Amino acid sequence: MIVERKVKLVTAQHNIDKPSPMEGFPMKEWSIEIFVLDEEGNEHPAKCFTRVVYNLHPSFENPVQSEAFHEPPFRCQNEGWGEFALTVDCYTTEKGGKSTIEHDLNFGAPKYENIHTITFKNPSQALQQTLRETGPLPNDDNPKGKARKTHDGKRKKGVDVEKMAEALPRLSEDDLLQVIQMIHDNKTDDTYIKNDVDAGEFSVDLYTLPDNLAKSIWDFLVKNGVVS
Repeated sequence: MIVERKVKLVTAQHNIDKPSPMEGFPMKEWSIEIFVLDEEGNEHPAKCFTRVVYNLHPSFENPVQSEAFHEPPFRCQNEGWGEFALTVDCYTTEKGGKSTIEHDLNFGAPKYENIHTITFKNPSQALQQTLRETGPLPNDDNPKGKARKTHDGKRKKGVDVEKMAEALPRLSEDDLLQVIQMIHDNKTDDTYIKNDVDAGEFSVDLYTLPDNLAKSIWDFLVKNGVVS
């Protein structure tokens, strides 16, 4: 599954009363914040990212800044006199889940915005739920025309769906194929799956599994030692 979201970087800057090492270039205090946009362009907290790393100009004493950026809006604030290009690494909990944004820090306006497109490849169930807060996912299509239910909880009658989503990728290939067969054999009309045979991809919304199937998969995961 491929999911795209628009990410907005908001940069603000102003002069500060400090001596500048470069004549004719006043010292500035500047900041960058990160938001995710929904389909209408409204800002939302970038909860799809777990941490952010700002890679500043090498002239900074601490050019790779990562220590404090674990909560939206991941505000990075610094002082300096010069404009420069930087990169922002945005991380998720997914394996290989890093997206890098190139950003031009400039002092042409007190505040300006840049919008970038971020791609999430095969997001976990937990990340899918977060991404749904800013728009539908590809597997949210409902060919039967039924209204799609939303799921705010993480449990289905004793089954922790988030733990299930985290555990499934830890199965061996043979065991994972067995789970997929279980889903095919026991799904209902309300079960949302997407099977792209050409791309070799299979995705399912675990929240739409019938309770008996969810429990069977959970017991299978317990038996294989990937959940407890």
